[in-house]
Amino acid sequence: MKGRLILLAVILLFAAAFSLFAQASSPAEARQATFTTRGSGGWDKCTIEVVVDGTADVEIRGDRAVLRTLAGQPASWRRFECSGPLTAYPEEFKFTGIDGRGNQRLVQDPRNGRGMAIVRIEDPRGGSEGYTFDIEWRGGGNFPPPGRNVPPTRSGPPDRPGTPAGGRDLGRVVSLCQRAVEERAARDGITALVIESLQADIRPGQNNWIAGTATASQGRLGRGVAFNFSCAVNFDTGVLYSVELTRR
Repeated sequence: MKGRLILLAVILLFAAAFSLFAQASSPAEARQATFTTRGSGGWDKCTIEVVVDGTADVEIRGDRAVLRTLAGQPASWRRFECSGPLTAYPEEFKFTGIDGRGNQRLVQDPRNGRGMAIVRIEDPRGGSEGYTFDIEWRGGGNFPPPGRNVPPTRSGPPDRPGTPAGGRDLGRVVSLCQRAVEERAARDGITALVIESLQADIRPGQNNWIAGTATASQGRLGRGVAFNFSCAVNFDTGVLYSVELTRR
C-alpha cells in the first residue's frame, strides 16, 4: 500500500512538472498590423482573424500583437488589420466577437491593463477553427489621464499626461522607442518581445528618456525572461539618439 502511494505521488509530481513545462514553452507568434483607412465618428478599429485548435490568447498593444497558444495545437494568424495603433488609455473601448464556433472574450481591457488588450479564444471541438473579432476605441492617449496611475518621470516634474511635448506627438515618439527596442531585441536573437511597462521624462529639452520593462516570450532565451530598456530621445524634434536593452 505504501509503495502504491509513493508511486502515485511520483506520477502526480511528473504530471505537474510536465504541465509547468508545457506552459513555459507555449508557442507565441508576433504580428505587425496592416493599416487600412481611418475609422469614422472618432472611432478606430482592429479586425483580427486567427485559427485556433484548443485555447489561445491574442495580446494587442499599439500596432503589434502576439498570438499565444495556451493549450492544443499551435494557433496561427490570418489577418491583423487596424485603422490606427491601439492607444494605451482610450476613453471608450469595446470588443465584439464576429465569427467562430467556440468562446471568445475580452479578459483584459487596455484601460486597466497598462495599454494591452487581451482576448482569449477557447475552441471546444477537435480540429482547428477560424475566429474573427473586432476591437474598437476612441479618445484617450498613450499616457493615463490625470489621477490614473500617471507614469513617473526619471527626474523632475512631468508635463500633463497626453500633452505633446514641444508641439510633437508624444505617442509617435513612444512608438518609435518601442519599435527600436523590438529591432534591438531581434538583432540579439530575442523574438516576440512584449513591452510590459514604460515611464518617460517628457520635459522639453535634449536629454529626455523613455524607460521600461519587457519580457521575451520565445526564442533562444525561452519564455518569461525579463528585460529593462531605455531610449534617449528628444521630444521637441522627435529624434531617437540611442536604445539600450539589458537582461534583468
